[in-house]
Amino acid sequence: MINYTRLLLVFLFTGIALGAAAQSTATNSSPYSRYGVGLLNDQVLPINRGMGGIGAATNQIGGYSTINPLNPASYSAFGRFTVFEIGVNSNNQFLSQNGVSGNQSNSNFRLSHFAFGAPVSKHSGLSFGLTPYSEVGYNYTNATSRKSTGTAGITDTAFNTVYYGDGGLSKAYLGYGFGIGKHLKLGANVSYIFGNLHNFSSIEFPTITSAINSRAEESRAIGGVNYDYGAQYSVDFGDVRHLTFGYSASGSTKLNSKETYVASQYLNDATGNENVALDTLTNIKGQNAKLTLPLIQHFGISFQNDRKFLIGADYSTGKWSNYAIDGVSQGLRNSESFRVGGQITPNVDALRNYFARMDYRLGFKYDKTNLNVLGTDIKAYAATFGLGFPLPRNNNAFYKINFSAELGQRGTLQNNLIKEKFINLHLSFTLNDVWFVKYRFD
Repeated sequence: MINYTRLLLVFLFTGIALGAAAQSTATNSSPYSRYGVGLLNDQVLPINRGMGGIGAATNQIGGYSTINPLNPASYSAFGRFTVFEIGVNSNNQFLSQNGVSGNQSNSNFRLSHFAFGAPVSKHSGLSFGLTPYSEVGYNYTNATSRKSTGTAGITDTAFNTVYYGDGGLSKAYLGYGFGIGKHLKLGANVSYIFGNLHNFSSIEFPTITSAINSRAEESRAIGGVNYDYGAQYSVDFGDVRHLTFGYSASGSTKLNSKETYVASQYLNDATGNENVALDTLTNIKGQNAKLTLPLIQHFGISFQNDRKFLIGADYSTGKWSNYAIDGVSQGLRNSESFRVGGQITPNVDALRNYFARMDYRLGFKYDKTNLNVLGTDIKAYAATFGLGFPLPRNNNAFYKINFSAELGQRGTLQNNLIKEKFINLHLSFTLNDVWFVKYRFD
């Protein structure tokens, strides 16, 4: 019979996830999240993350129904299974810069995503969920000095430029995918992207307690509709071998942005702690603006032997040079990324060898980001791996715990920039179950 209790739990988890997203701050601590809308998140879940983040040409993986928001055409492959997934992540950064002794490290942990998918018919399905879209989180200081001439001659005055920011955007989506014939799948998502971005910059004089320090605070409350669409086409080589081509895109749309800008002055006490602000020089609240997101496209190919292995590759490009606020370009560059990866399951039907039933995933990804700082393109790359731990079956239900890790680097030490080494960990619980079936008795 239809399992209304489990459906109620899904909506309960949805409320918890929405509340967590509304109250959470960024889990990244990257100075490169200062620009644009912050560091962008791959729109795939931990199963795909373990394979380098491929997703344009994947649907069912290893004979197991999965949710793939990157390409909504994949929802048509749910078959008879309802899919539920919830996950957490941990981001760990290690920052270094020439001329700075020691490395700064940061670690964060939070609820990452919630997703639900269900079949509508034999060859169609819908999905809804909440995923992170971007993250802002940084806190760093540039120490400099300025020569000045006075009664004591030429002196050096030391001052610090302090940059701090937090926040992020979340993406709540509702999508539908359907099949046309045996080989073609189509789908689309309607999404609402929302969140708050906060950026602060201060100039402080650490050696002069009587010096007046200054700060500029810029905050944006963002919200608006976005949409994704996608297609997949498969070529069958027998009953269990499939070659799949995939394409998906996130359309260029305009989001509403309500901006606040405050410029103030303040003093630090003898211990370096900030006193109450002396004066507010500028206070502009509630300015409405339009933030233009660019077209982002994904192209993919995968080959799968059902219940045994999958390999694939993705190429993505984003027209971030079109990113603008009220029609004014924000100086970002077009982005490119490459993903390769795969999964192998030695023997999904093994009775006495648990390790043979596990999924083993491996991948690599390379990003030419949308940033060019001090004339230097900011690039990132990472090796990924993942594991799928099957749990004991319960009638028609399949449970699995998925773990993935990304070990990589972003940025460079050239031109006095910052190099980041990061370890991102993702953990999710996934359920496949038959929920919406009414059994008939003769």
